[in-house]
Order: sequence, then structure tokens, then C-alpha cells
Amino acid sequence: MRYQRKVTNWKDDQGFGFVNPNGGGQKAFVHIKAFSNSSHRPTEGDMIIYELATDESGRFFAKNIRFAGDARTSSTSNKSSSLGTYFAITFFLLIAASALLGLLPLAIIGLYCALSIVTFLAYAIDKSAAQNDRWRTKESTLHLFGLVGGWPGALVAQKALRHKSRKQEFQTIFWVTVIANCSTLGWLLITKSGSTFLGSILGLVA
Repeated sequence: MRYQRKVTNWKDDQGFGFVNPNGGGQKAFVHIKAFSNSSHRPTEGDMIIYELATDESGRFFAKNIRFAGDARTSSTSNKSSSLGTYFAITFFLLIAASALLGLLPLAIIGLYCALSIVTFLAYAIDKSAAQNDRWRTKESTLHLFGLVGGWPGALVAQKALRHKSRKQEFQTIFWVTVIANCSTLGWLLITKSGSTFLGSILGLVA
């Protein structure tokens, strides 16, 4: 059974607090690690949805916790992440076709794949850090990975890891980096100076 209550007595430096059901019921311990796919750290008065369990000593604690606001937006987020995955697949198909037609060097596909793997790992490390209350990767660093060409890996990470996919401010900046990267690639593809620049970059990478 799932309950919806407010967080009370939250101690952010220690990462725990409690929920006190209105109108009676069991007071339950809340720990930061029990939050599933959290979009932010909890604060005093946040409304959460959780399951009630007991430890070996019979004390109640909340598990499988999520913010009530996250629950309301989960359907929209799932649709957005699916569209993002299709967009990434379409992008790779387009650059693969361009490479086969001789419009782009084959190395560009390998470059995007390598950057995507690095970006996916960066998201995975940040997700693990968030769950274990360790030092986080700066959002600006994640955006930089996306801007230079790792955004397909970021899209996969956001969907597979459910990380950074519900934070609207992050998503807005992220899609700006995607558009900027795709626009730059388009410029490199259609202009002579851009093609020369692209060849120089790939030469340095090789």
C-alpha cells in the first residue's frame, strides 16, 4: 500500500527525516537513499508518496519514495524520453546515410559513438553519486559533453537511468545544446569552409 504525506523534521546535512500521517497512523523514518529517481533533494514539507515497511526492531520506515510532483509528470516525461530516443536513432541513421553517400567521413560516426559512450558513463556516475550522497558532476559538465557530440548518449542515459529527465531547467538547456550541435554539423556539411574544418578536426582525432 502506498501513502502520500509531508516530510517533517528533515535534516539535510544527515539525509533523513520523518513522515507523520495526518489524523493518526504510524510515524515513519525517511532516508535520502530511499528516494527513487529523485529530481531534487527533499526539504521540509515536501509531499512524498511511499510504501511503509518495518526494520528488524519493528520500527517503521518509508521505502520506494518519490515526490508527488514527480508522479504527476511521469507520463509526460516518459513520452518525451521516447521521442528523444527516436530522435537519436534518426540522427544516427542520417549521418550513416551521409557517410555512405560520401557527404561525411565515416570517422564522424565513430566520433559520435565514442562521445556518446563517455557521456552515458558521466550520467551513470552522477546518478550513482546522487543515490549515495557523494560529490556530484556539475550540470555544466554534462551539458558540455552533450554540446560536443555526446547528446545521443545523454538521451539514452536519461531514459535508461531516469536521470535528469524530469528537471525542466536542465532539459531546456540540454535541448539547446542538441540544436547547437546539430546546427554546427549541418553547417560543416553544407559549406566548403566547414568541410575543411571538419577534416582538420577528424585528422587531429585520428
